[in-house]
Amino acid sequence: MAICTVYSTHSLDSTCSISTPTKTHLGFNQKQVVFFTTGKRMVKRGGGYKITCSADKTVVIGLAADSGCGKSTFMRRLTSVFGGAAEPPKGGNPDSNTLISDTTTVICLDDYHSLDRTGRKEKGVTALDPRANNFGLMYEQVKALKDGIAVEKPIYNHVTGLLDPPETIKPPKILVIEGLHPMFDQRVRDLLDFSLYLDISNEVKFAWKIQRDMAERGHSLESIKASIEARKPDFEAYIDPQRQYADAVIEVLPTQLIPGDNEGKTLRVRLIMREGVKYFSPVYLFDEGSTISWIPCGRKLTCSYPGIKFFYGPETYFGNEVSVLEMDGQFDRLDELIYVESHLSNLSTKFYGEVTQQMLKHSDFPGSNNGTGLFQTIIGLKIRDLYEQILASKAAAPLEASKA
Repeated sequence: MAICTVYSTHSLDSTCSISTPTKTHLGFNQKQVVFFTTGKRMVKRGGGYKITCSADKTVVIGLAADSGCGKSTFMRRLTSVFGGAAEPPKGGNPDSNTLISDTTTVICLDDYHSLDRTGRKEKGVTALDPRANNFGLMYEQVKALKDGIAVEKPIYNHVTGLLDPPETIKPPKILVIEGLHPMFDQRVRDLLDFSLYLDISNEVKFAWKIQRDMAERGHSLESIKASIEARKPDFEAYIDPQRQYADAVIEVLPTQLIPGDNEGKTLRVRLIMREGVKYFSPVYLFDEGSTISWIPCGRKLTCSYPGIKFFYGPETYFGNEVSVLEMDGQFDRLDELIYVESHLSNLSTKFYGEVTQQMLKHSDFPGSNNGTGLFQTIIGLKIRDLYEQILASKAAAPLEASKA
């Protein structure tokens, strides 16, 4: 069992530890004791491998959703909130799934597939099946990164369907683990500081998947239908139940403004926010805790058919008390979003109009004219606020301890 313990000469309360059954994942197989004086990240060689430890623990965010449900778009919105472009590791595998910015590192959990494409086909399992994924390694490496230790993370190559050689991932300020199973394994789930689930209805999911897989990946309509049907049982068994653990859920449904609409062009989107989550205060419309229906169309908001309707109120979701903010319809002019923003509270913005600014900045992103883009942007701002609150609490802890 490997343990890396870090002692700071400024404060012996700052420690960093990791346990792993082998040396291949983290690079050492015996106890290492390291002293450092800066309170910052340091590097030591042990057993021929590089060990990186940090006094500040990484904040870990989990994002769960099925394939083709908007995870990539949300990642782009989130990294934009923190500033800096998210890019693959420089000089690494061109097919890497990892995205790194100044503040965030996004890891795709497909990298923890234990079976490549051929192996899954031979065993008759999909990538959604837990048997096709290495949750032990996922837990070890997420915990290591959270504790400030670099890891050698595997790479699943979506182009070839093979498992490529690993890449070095250093502990970032914010680690986002996104994919099919971030909340499936309780050990991994317990490491999360905040979790989000993108819940796309079957009708909307089908339309999105056709657009992505046909336009971007060259798949045929028949193959897409077959893929959806093949994944459905495993999705319902292993992916969908993770909704109950999420701190926030963005639920995307067909509109109720057009009776019998099946085209999926107009969407009804619900932001479901769990009450009582540490460092997270649900957004509300007009009056916190009330039940409100609001049609903002008029002099200050341009609305073409079928219009826009908002709803806010308390509900129960998997036995938990939640607040729900809902938008049905789409914006004609994003610059007028400021009118809606001015009636929302607990947005965690730095200045008046920041939500509108972010939406205008990424007006070409999918969902920018409806509730998917609006609520993804809001959650991005809330995650930034959560991160800053966690940092503030850590900074205050030594002061409180010294007073005790």
